[in-house]
This record gives sequence, structure tokens and C-alpha cells, in this order.
Amino acid sequence: MKNLNILGAQNSLFNEFISEVRSAEVQVDSMRFRRNLERIGEIFAYEISKNMAYAEQEVVTPLGIANIPRLQEKPVLATILRAGLPLHQGMLNYFDHADNAFISAFRKYYKDGTFEIQIDYLSSPDLDEKTLILCDPMLATGQSLALAYEELMSKGDPLHTHIVSVIASRQGLDYVMSKLPTDSCTFWIGAVDEELTAHSYIVPGLGDAGDLAYGIKE
Repeated sequence: MKNLNILGAQNSLFNEFISEVRSAEVQVDSMRFRRNLERIGEIFAYEISKNMAYAEQEVVTPLGIANIPRLQEKPVLATILRAGLPLHQGMLNYFDHADNAFISAFRKYYKDGTFEIQIDYLSSPDLDEKTLILCDPMLATGQSLALAYEELMSKGDPLHTHIVSVIASRQGLDYVMSKLPTDSCTFWIGAVDEELTAHSYIVPGLGDAGDLAYGIKE
């Protein structure tokens, strides 16, 4: 599909970082896990930047003038707390003039084992006429990302939205693509896994990204 980009489908250094965030042997080092997510975010940012608006500007060097195409957009980087923070930081390393938005979402479980996604908090600038980049490392059912997008739309109407996820289940990706307007959204995925368990965990996936990055929560 024209608006779906799976970076891991091509041979590149990107897959080295994907292999390390998946590896149970490497995951024991939470600092390395966070740094790998950050590096993945940097690569996503670089790839997304190729689709943004540029204008040639004069740059004065010690020996003359260089005409260089420079980014004209100031995107808004949004992420879902807490697992999305390292990925978000990687993108912010490259889009260093970006504004930022943060969403708190959680699974509310019921006694029968079912759950629903609830949005607890949103902090965002005005999104009218902006490029929005919404990232979440794991796209399992897709419900939290779809709800986060819906909540962000209360802050304005972006020109275009880029959805970024490191590992997606096929089911979650299909769900999100059915819920979001594909004419104004582009999807950037690291890898797509076919299995989603009854408890909504991606297989082989990588586990709980938030716990691996910041420690086990109660």
C-alpha cells in the first residue's frame, strides 16, 4: 500500500536494532533497550523527513554561500506514555525544533478478563495545519493508538499524520488502518507479526516495552 511503509522489510542497519529490542538476552540491559528504541526513532524520523516540505536557503560559509534545502515544517511529535518515551526521544533528536504532545492511556481490566482502553490525560499544542507524528512502540490491538488519535483531533485538524510503531500485529495494523483516514495518514512500521494472543500480546513481539525500558510496574 502506498501509505504503508515497513522499514524492516528492507535490508539495512535498522534490523540490527530491531533484533536487539526483540532479544531476551539483550533486553536485560534496560539502558541498552531504551537506547535501541531511541535509535529506531531516529531512523523513523530520517525516513519521514523525506516526505516533508523544504525550501532552499542561503547559508554563509567562511568561503562563500551555499544554497541548501532546509525543512520548513515544525512537526508535532506525540506519544503514548510511558513506553513511547524512548522512541519519542529518538525522533526529537532529529526533529529538534518540534513541538510535543503526550497522551496517557491504560487498559482497564474487568473480572471476566476483558479490558477496555481509556485515555487518562492529554497535553498537546494546537494541531491545525501541522504535521502530526504519533508514535507508540507496540501496536497490539490498535485500540489505544486509535483512541489517542481521536483524542488528539480535539486539538485541531493536522495537514497530515504519520503513525509510527516498532512492532505491530497484523490484526492491530488492520484495525488502525480501518479507523484512521488513510488519505491523510501514513503508517511507518518496523515489523509486522502475524499472531496476537487472547490476552492481546504480540507473538513473537518483544514483551512489555514499558517494563523493559523502565522497570516492572505493579
